[in-house]
Amino acid sequence: MNVQRAGRPVVVGLDGSDPSTRAVLWAASEAQRRHAPLRLVEAVDPTTPVHQYGDPRFGPDLHRIRERAARAHLAHAARAAAEEAPGVPIEQEALDGFAVARLVGESRSAQLVVIGDRGRGGVAGLLLGSVAVALAAKAACPVTVVRGRVAPDGPVVVGVDGTTVSEAALAFAFEAADARSTGLVAVYAWRDLLLDQPAPLDDAIEQQARADLAERLAGWCGKYQDVNVRRVLVRDAPARAIVEQSVTAQLVVVGSQGRGGLGGLLLGSVSNAVLHRAGCPVVVVRPTAADGA
Repeated sequence: MNVQRAGRPVVVGLDGSDPSTRAVLWAASEAQRRHAPLRLVEAVDPTTPVHQYGDPRFGPDLHRIRERAARAHLAHAARAAAEEAPGVPIEQEALDGFAVARLVGESRSAQLVVIGDRGRGGVAGLLLGSVAVALAAKAACPVTVVRGRVAPDGPVVVGVDGTTVSEAALAFAFEAADARSTGLVAVYAWRDLLLDQPAPLDDAIEQQARADLAERLAGWCGKYQDVNVRRVLVRDAPARAIVEQSVTAQLVVVGSQGRGGLGGLLLGSVSNAVLHRAGCPVVVVRPTAADGA
């Protein structure tokens, strides 16, 4: 076990929706795998529309009603988690405040924060909830957004671009693959901005790409010798290449920013696109959160 995360919980943010229930079940299994406690939290948002809790005439009692609903969600989630992962210590707490702020706070003492891809307040037509996007951009530890479906025997897929961001993602991905006794698919993709469509790999570019990827993987392959690594090099949009591999994966790992990241952006375009389109759960790892792997 990574001693830097010993004792830290796997935290799940929930709201009683079906996606948050799926997140709880995924997180319970992950906590069991990590020998970690599971912490279930729900933020009681003071701006939540009253129609979600009943008659608007409740007025001053609305906050109490919201708290009671949150406690009911938490109790239901705790029962489901205990059934999914027997023996995992489970803690639950309703927290006053806004979901993103509260979960970012939780991330400072967690080894992993888990959330569903959509919440109870989701807007029809949106592929990913606003809480999931904001949390992935701001959390102090890796964040898993549970979406799509999990291929139990599938590999862990990781996006690599040669930056410190992808190095943090590699650290998480190799440990995840090793813990799951599965293979790892390292995707190295680039796009010629002068071309709108993918083109055949130029031999010189391909050779350089292979050399770059081999250099990035060398240390990790030495550390995790039992992890079988498949290398995918394509001249294509990185997000599209990663999403394509996610179809048969059990987990996708990406960095929070990539080669084209801008200093003022907290979540890069590739990680954002993968969060919206991947066919399985996605982990976003920031460089400062690498020790949460």
